[in-house]
Amino acid sequence: MQRLPSFAVIETYMHILLVEDDDSLATAIRRIFTAEGHVVDCVADGLEGLTQAGMEQYDVFVFDVMLPSLDGFEITRRIRRDGVRTPILLLTARDAVRDRVAGLDAGADDYLVKPFAPQELLARVRALGRRNSPGSLEGQLLRVGDLELNLLTREAVRGGKTIDLTAKEFVLLEELMRHAGQVMTRTRLLDTVWNYDVLTDSNVVDMYIHYLRTKIDKDFEMKLIRTVRGAGYAIREG
Repeated sequence: MQRLPSFAVIETYMHILLVEDDDSLATAIRRIFTAEGHVVDCVADGLEGLTQAGMEQYDVFVFDVMLPSLDGFEITRRIRRDGVRTPILLLTARDAVRDRVAGLDAGADDYLVKPFAPQELLARVRALGRRNSPGSLEGQLLRVGDLELNLLTREAVRGGKTIDLTAKEFVLLEELMRHAGQVMTRTRLLDTVWNYDVLTDSNVVDMYIHYLRTKIDKDFEMKLIRTVRGAGYAIREG
């Protein structure tokens, strides 16, 4: 992997599932995506990746080919057999034509050979994301009660009132809203929003939750952001 460049901000922010069993490579790829503002879920096992793919709504899947339990080809075949049309990018160190053909025949949309430049990875994923977006708000608008988060325009609105959020506040709120009703631990939020770029014993999560509450809940009778004592945070109605 090359040294990470200074990335430009792009228009569409995506929810990406990365299935990669090489820890160092998975960390590097996650950093590339999160630097662009994308939300990334990462697992290291093929069977776990297949399960995770059915649990969340993703904009793009990025699968390594050589994985424990199930390889990338088999995950792709099973996902397509289930009727899921989410774009799939396969990553592999094997550049033989027959391997690329096997991946595409399995149902993948694109194939990237390692080692690759971060810019090329981003360009491939952007292209797949555009392919998956019909230009409407379907899948790009998150709602919890009267709170709406537009992933295309990067706007938050509650009760008709536009709420100004910093980039990090937006990503944190998006992560909470994508998992509305679920308890999100501080550890998971550190991993997905900050990618462990801060000390794990830091109070940065609590601090940013406070910022969000001030902007999201302060002027409204119904409070959406909840503290689950001893566990973490959740966003939900009622």
